[in-house]
Amino acid sequence: MSRREKRSLPRLELELPARVSKTGGEDSGALEIRTRDVSAGGAFFQTGEPVPIGTELKIDLILPLDELKKIEGKNAHITLSGKVVRVSRKGMAVCFDKKYAIRPLTGH
Repeated sequence: MSRREKRSLPRLELELPARVSKTGGEDSGALEIRTRDVSAGGAFFQTGEPVPIGTELKIDLILPLDELKKIEGKNAHITLSGKVVRVSRKGMAVCFDKKYAIRPLTGH
């Protein structure tokens, strides 16, 4: 039986390095993990240590831009935030909010 697709935004199968930490409250340290897929509205993060549903997160992604000639540098640093909406034994799905910044990452 196939699972009906509920996503309104297309997802790209991208394994990007990510640094994920809880926002506010007690900081239990950041997770160094990778995405499995990404869309404009969220991403799935591969981790054996997912945080609980509803947890608000600060997320740093590194996006390789080697193939995009109009952007200087080799990588872009994307800082955003979101909330965990689903967890599984393979990781966690995060819905992004509207707060984000994209800038070139220099020196890498």
